[in-house]
Amino acid sequence: MVSKHLSACTTVLVGKQASIDGSTMIARNDDTFLPLTPQRFYVEPAVSNRDETWISNQNGFKAPLPKSGYRYSLTPNADVAKEGVYAESGFNEKNVAMSATESVYGNERALAYDPLVKDGLAEDSLQSMVLPYIDSARDGVTYLGNLIKKYGSPEGNGVIFSDKNEVWYMEIVTGHHWVAQRIPDDAYAVVANQVAIQQVDFEDPDNFMYSDGIQAFVEQYHLNNHQSGFDFRRIFGTDNEKDRHYNTPRVWYGQRYFNPEIEQDPTSSDLPFICRTDKKITVEDIEFVLGSHYNETKYDPLAPGNEATKTLFRPISMNRTQNSHVLQIRNDVDEGCSAIMWLCFGVPAFSPYVPFFGNANDTDDSYANTPLHCDDQSAYWMYRKLSMLVESHYQDFAQDDVDFLTASKEKLRRHVQSAIEEAKGLTGEELTTYLTEQNHQVVKMMRLATEHFNHELIEKGLNLSKLTFDYDKNL
Repeated sequence: MVSKHLSACTTVLVGKQASIDGSTMIARNDDTFLPLTPQRFYVEPAVSNRDETWISNQNGFKAPLPKSGYRYSLTPNADVAKEGVYAESGFNEKNVAMSATESVYGNERALAYDPLVKDGLAEDSLQSMVLPYIDSARDGVTYLGNLIKKYGSPEGNGVIFSDKNEVWYMEIVTGHHWVAQRIPDDAYAVVANQVAIQQVDFEDPDNFMYSDGIQAFVEQYHLNNHQSGFDFRRIFGTDNEKDRHYNTPRVWYGQRYFNPEIEQDPTSSDLPFICRTDKKITVEDIEFVLGSHYNETKYDPLAPGNEATKTLFRPISMNRTQNSHVLQIRNDVDEGCSAIMWLCFGVPAFSPYVPFFGNANDTDDSYANTPLHCDDQSAYWMYRKLSMLVESHYQDFAQDDVDFLTASKEKLRRHVQSAIEEAKGLTGEELTTYLTEQNHQVVKMMRLATEHFNHELIEKGLNLSKLTFDYDKNL
């Protein structure tokens, strides 16, 4: 397996009727093996009449690129030469969102008969091979499915697509087999490194897509361990001790947040994939889930309590979350302003999600250029510093950080609304130029606020030193 990401990630998916304002939303924590794998955020321009072959420096995957491709945003590694591209998340100019990938794992029974393809299409190449060339979420599933049929996959991956109407989740579990399910408009889903899709309805093409021959494959090799139905999770996925400590608790906590009235076991193997709640889901709700660490439970590693339970489960937000994103496509505004990436480059438990309009042709230098080592200019390192400061004195700084994040959310929402109102009447390149400038402005606003807050924490931390001594006044 090639992917440095094959250890983590948590995904949240929300249909348009389940959100507070009619948005579709797809979101994910992009987690890596190490705490520091610096990333960038920039925009690739549209291309035409190109003659180029994509070659992965990670596993040798090779494929010709289409001659034309749409403009798209991406959050790749800063050290491509060593780590590979891993474009991870973004919008294309058709307002199609994609996030890739949620690492998932097929079981040995299925992999025995359709093994992984060592030089197939892996996560490091996947986003770059798909996002610039698709016109809808559904089109994304079809396009990627054809690539997997042709080249195979060297790893298990969950891939997320959305447009203004639909959200699709696609799970590639063996060398060539996959299933994709549309998230119902009134539903949400939480996924955490385990095959999630359950019963597949092969007579419902509006809501399910799948690889050629998957039913015959399962029947031929006697892979269906249930008396009836086609439970994709049970047929192709894993169900082991690691899942119950590393994966299912994260799904449990996300569902507990959205449906607190439902009693479930954090180690259950039967947590549902498709969920519904009376709560109208907001961007802030998703940010909370992706930034959570079993808050207000005995499993919180940052809270006082029993060490055994505090470290029992792998939390959602981690120090190796390199970026966390909410890709929102609004249906209550003009399409030119509707795609917004809420991007967090720090540890999401402690750092703000900054909104960027997808209809933009560049990004600020502090996001576009990330050095491999800590500096004083880049956004990635500024928010990593904030994360380190808060966690290092968590009991003393936690409330300060909550106040900072709350104030930031208010300002950032106001910025988005003001920009959309000011953009009315603008179209084409004039609108793109305006929204690009708004993205630059929000970066400047948050840099001033975050640097000021970092300095406040440093001053407060200097007063917490244990290298101090009070003389007895009588001496």
